Amino acid sequence: MIYKAKASHIGGAFSVIDILTSLYLGNILKVSPDSPDAPDRDRLIFSKGHCTSALYAVLAMKGFFSKDLLERFGEDESLLLCHTSHHLPGVEFSTGSLGHGLSFATGCALAAKRLSRTWKTYAILSDGELNEGSTWEAIQSAAHLRLNNLVAVIDANRSQGLGNTDSVLKLTPLAGKFAAFNWDVIEIEGHDHEQILHATSIDRSEHDSPLCIIAHTTKGKGVNFMEGKLEWHYRSPNEKERDQALEQLSR
Repeated sequence: MIYKAKASHIGGAFSVIDILTSLYLGNILKVSPDSPDAPDRDRLIFSKGHCTSALYAVLAMKGFFSKDLLERFGEDESLLLCHTSHHLPGVEFSTGSLGHGLSFATGCALAAKRLSRTWKTYAILSDGELNEGSTWEAIQSAAHLRLNNLVAVIDANRSQGLGNTDSVLKLTPLAGKFAAFNWDVIEIEGHDHEQILHATSIDRSEHDSPLCIIAHTTKGKGVNFMEGKLEWHYRSPNEKERDQALEQLSR
């Protein structure tokens, strides 16, 4: 998709793909392609919307729309925009302008509480996105409102557009920051499906705080010349690099 569209953010797509795969194809999310707008569906807000190629691929694998549509990613007049678009079935909220997803997710979780509904809300954020002050307003509000039906998953690949996250604006200790804001916190290996499935399926009914899952990931995971390399935040592969990447990922 990214090669054909000459688009960007393949590194961040590979860092988050195991999280999305576990949530959708591991059946953690209570969603159905047959009724994408079901009132009691779980909500997933993909706040790091610049890496939407990963979300589109998983939604297509789940059956929300034809995999043939992926061929039009990034094309003029295509529904598959290069930042997440709510015009596609299975997408709750258009994202990509960073710092808004968790606020919207907090509103979804609060609505469920106010309406006495059972849906859970998941928000997937990048660690670089945590530079945004609006995100921390949402973190504070969600804890104050005791939204135990809200789960934030941080794709902590330690890299953002202009450098290492701690070099741009220091985030560590990240778990300590969330704990200080009265969230429950779990740290996991973000490419280990078993750990992801366990952390995202914990019964939260007896808790009175939202949950933050810090998923430690690698930018460009699975492709040796992309792993941990800042340039793959923006670069798209050429034909040779595409073929090398596909060969490695098929092993």
